[in-house]
Amino acid sequence: EISTNRPWCAHWHEHPEAVARLHALWLAWQQFTDTEAGLSGPSTWHRDHLDQTLAHLRAPDGPFAACTTSATRPNHRVLATPAPEQAEVAA
Repeated sequence: EISTNRPWCAHWHEHPEAVARLHALWLAWQQFTDTEAGLSGPSTWHRDHLDQTLAHLRAPDGPFAACTTSATRPNHRVLATPAPEQAEVAA
């Protein structure tokens, strides 16, 4: 269920962090469903990858935190990411 404690955004594809994490999840799925992963590969994927990714994405302070979950006041906003710090070049 979507709530302020477990948010989800209908525009998830516009959140770079969500896209990156879901892409990584897909790559892990491909690895863990390969025959070399063994019969417990999918179970390991669920435990170690899916559960962790969804918990992070849907955390109150996760990438969807700025998106309102109220049906009467829908809002979508991508949080800004901090700019990388520039290393000072010694002259």
